Amino acid sequence: FMQFKDYYEVLGLDRKATQDDIKRSYRKLARKFHPDINKEAGAEDKFKEVSEANEVLSDTEKRAAYDQVGQNFSAGQDFKPPPGWDAGFEFSGAGGDQQSASDFFETLFGRMGAREPPRGPRPEYPAHGEDHHAKIMIDLRDAFGGATRAISLSVPEVDERDRVVLKQKTLNVQIPKGITAGQRIRLKGQGAPGTGSGAAGDLFLEVEFRSDPLYRADGRNLYLELPVAPWEAALGASVKVPTPTGPIMLKVPPGSFQGRELRVKGRGIPTAEPGDLYAVLKIVLPPAATDDAKAAYTEMASRLVFDPRANLEGQS
Repeated sequence: FMQFKDYYEVLGLDRKATQDDIKRSYRKLARKFHPDINKEAGAEDKFKEVSEANEVLSDTEKRAAYDQVGQNFSAGQDFKPPPGWDAGFEFSGAGGDQQSASDFFETLFGRMGAREPPRGPRPEYPAHGEDHHAKIMIDLRDAFGGATRAISLSVPEVDERDRVVLKQKTLNVQIPKGITAGQRIRLKGQGAPGTGSGAAGDLFLEVEFRSDPLYRADGRNLYLELPVAPWEAALGASVKVPTPTGPIMLKVPPGSFQGRELRVKGRGIPTAEPGDLYAVLKIVLPPAATDDAKAAYTEMASRLVFDPRANLEGQS
């Protein structure tokens, strides 16, 4: 785990600081630790830390996302972003690379990148509006038949008290059949408004799948953990297996082992070239909870010549 960075603490502020408070504190600390002025050991590292904190907190979009994920963490605490933590945040620009950014920053904001703040008044001539982006979480099953879903997005804004607030908006989004994680849905004209007679920008929604109780997606392929009994794996069997489009009977070959992948062609996500479903065998032992079960295990132990630790001999 990496450690959580408290950007407010770095700038000497509390979480209720206004955007103007952040600007003033950054300017003061940047002058104090700038390597051209301060030659003390550690000044350059402190300057980078202050600059990184300002990059996040002075940006309304990054600050809103940071406040959301960091509300239950403190400086130095072990930190791992929860799955899908940044879903539903609408941000402008397409993101970009950060120079000399910490791993913490890159983990949270690498895809959002740095953006130059607007300078001067908006142009009066027609100009196309900026594109916006957001990650959305959908159910894996929606990729099989397509669906229309109401998607809620949080749009950070600065209110009249100079504080960052989240404005909610809901859009009805058509989820196309065959979409995979990482692909984007384009909503024309749903980005930032244009200037003058310029057209509005577009909104690009990057799709991620929510955790599914049965399947794990990898590109267009699906993986299913399939429990089998020891005798089914050893002797072979025909077992009933669920798929997103309905159950099938799957042949488990004799001599199968834990973790073996059985491929079911064409039962993955229905892209132009459909993916496959891989049933990953998990051998499940029946409990020795009854006298008959204990007797069966005792007989098996006496009749089978088997040492599960044979490969450990000579390894110590």
